[in-house]
Amino acid sequence: MSAPVIIADDHPLFRSALRQAVESALPDADVVEVATVAAAREAAGEANAQLLLLDIHMDDSQGLSALLDFRQDFPAMPVAIVSASESPAVWQAAKRLGASGFIPKSADLAAMKTALAAIGAGDISFPEGNGAAEEDLAVYDKLASLTPAQRRILGYLNQGLLNKQIAYEMDITEATVKAHLTALFRKLDVVNRTQAVLIAGKLDIDEAATELGR
Repeated sequence: MSAPVIIADDHPLFRSALRQAVESALPDADVVEVATVAAAREAAGEANAQLLLLDIHMDDSQGLSALLDFRQDFPAMPVAIVSASESPAVWQAAKRLGASGFIPKSADLAAMKTALAAIGAGDISFPEGNGAAEEDLAVYDKLASLTPAQRRILGYLNQGLLNKQIAYEMDITEATVKAHLTALFRKLDVVNRTQAVLIAGKLDIDEAATELGR
């Protein structure tokens, strides 16, 4: 049995379409369907998946944070984003964060199969075109450079937690939290928590807006 392909999407009909494309492009693949990021993480932890197809809008995920987490926690597993977005800025951000491909949900079966075959062969597959300016995309390189601990702390900052609360959640000292914050601020090129939270917000993508291509 070959390594599985995980389809993480909360729309059963689209999962079915993706399964059809996967089974056609990668006929030896064992397809695993899940509807949440948590279930995708569990599936990835149970087997060395050859590919994760990840929707960026599910009940427990809104935006590109999950992509960054998977790339850090499962670096050998290629991740391709599937999204209703038609915005070049979204797929370009995904590419900068380490995605191996981007498949719009509007793509027909033939286009999905072509993309999956390329990714399965170790290549990348993204739409054509230009979108966000280079200076707007550079922030994603900074986010991708964070360590898992720094990413976790950034998430807590985004939730409004104080240093003492972060220390409790991570079972570390406040001094260690401060050390992580210093390194985090340096990597993001910011000077305070507010600026760091604004950058963290770049990972959030409004589903209604992306469906309109904005």
